[in-house]
Amino acid sequence: MTDVNGAAMDRGFTVTARLPDERLGRAGVISTPHGVIRTPAFIPVGTKATVKAVLPESMASLGAQALLANAYHLYLQPGAELIDAAGGLAAFMNWPGPTYTDSGGFQVLSLGVGFKKVLAMDTAIASHDDVVAPGKDRLAHVDDDGVTFKSHLDGRLHRFTPEISMQVQHHLGADLIFAFDECTTLHNTRGYQEGSVERTQAWAIRCLAEHRRLTIERPHQPVQQLLGVVQGAQYEDLRRSAARGLAALEVDGQRFDGFGIGGALSKSMLGHIVRWVCEELPEQASRHLLGIGEPADIFAAVAAGADTFDCVAPTRNARNGAIHTSTGRYNITASAHRRAFVPLDESCDCYTCAHYTRAYLHHAFRAKEMIGATLASIHNERFIVRLVDGIRQAILDESFDEYRIETLGRLGLLDPATDVPAATGPQA
Repeated sequence: MTDVNGAAMDRGFTVTARLPDERLGRAGVISTPHGVIRTPAFIPVGTKATVKAVLPESMASLGAQALLANAYHLYLQPGAELIDAAGGLAAFMNWPGPTYTDSGGFQVLSLGVGFKKVLAMDTAIASHDDVVAPGKDRLAHVDDDGVTFKSHLDGRLHRFTPEISMQVQHHLGADLIFAFDECTTLHNTRGYQEGSVERTQAWAIRCLAEHRRLTIERPHQPVQQLLGVVQGAQYEDLRRSAARGLAALEVDGQRFDGFGIGGALSKSMLGHIVRWVCEELPEQASRHLLGIGEPADIFAAVAAGADTFDCVAPTRNARNGAIHTSTGRYNITASAHRRAFVPLDESCDCYTCAHYTRAYLHHAFRAKEMIGATLASIHNERFIVRLVDGIRQAILDESFDEYRIETLGRLGLLDPATDVPAATGPQA
């Protein structure tokens, strides 16, 4: 394979194993200039070029294969040009492996309308198109050319277009980047969702053109993989048509290298939506499900064809004292852990569980010491990374169903009578 300059590329996706019985799940390898990502894989989030409270060296030690940073936040602070001058995102944050950046579309919407990190919403509220969270002011305004938004840092006005998003992400230099899309909510009407899918398709064409231009213009930089983002909320026809449309796009020989599955969705529909999309996408392209990190959701998404996932939940939960374990979740600040001189999880192989006790973390959180967040985050990230590593190995070993039932059963997320994951709610 060669890039637009005719040079050999070390990038792409290869399928190495598949689930049986008409399911779309598979194991594979994403190749990048900074190494490979063996899929399925969980991609921890380092929003501002840092996984909150955790050293990059610790992330590598716990098994993270790649990290995802946020174009919106890094554009605002410290600026994409500064990171470019530092040698790109990986060099800037001292991360030796592959990196992703999202386009900024999610943050422009979620921060702009006040929903922050959560787009899995209660649809009992009347659907309408000018969606703003209660008590919040609209900070983002979408038009067919792009989005004008106020910085959540200082209130200054900024403008994101498909071209600007591509320019920012090329300066950031991540191995895998996302096309600029409009991320809608479940509150938006069907009519608005239809228009949004069309707008995202038009923006995707502009992203492909700008990505190609910048790739030619910057031949000294490693070639980046561009992923188109499939929207369409919970409508099957919109999701399928959006996926088909993006898969068919080609601008001067430039096509999408992979695809993201984005937008708000409910847990009950997650597996269906992922399958609708993956049935329409090319087999030899990676599929990234944006903002999903709960175990039951990951199992459902893998079976439906998703390859990689990112989510802030492991570290966000950790900073609030919520500890993931092989038998469920608990809060370390509870008084029951004050004299518990045992690891956070007896079956965990992480650094925290090898060196610290529940009693120590209980003390650290109660005393508001920063080390508590660090040690809890290492543990929670290891838990999710290890779980998804287990899914990958189970696909290779042809034991996915057994691993799923055993794992979700231990976590209390499986209904023994129906073998259906219990509702936990999707994460954004």
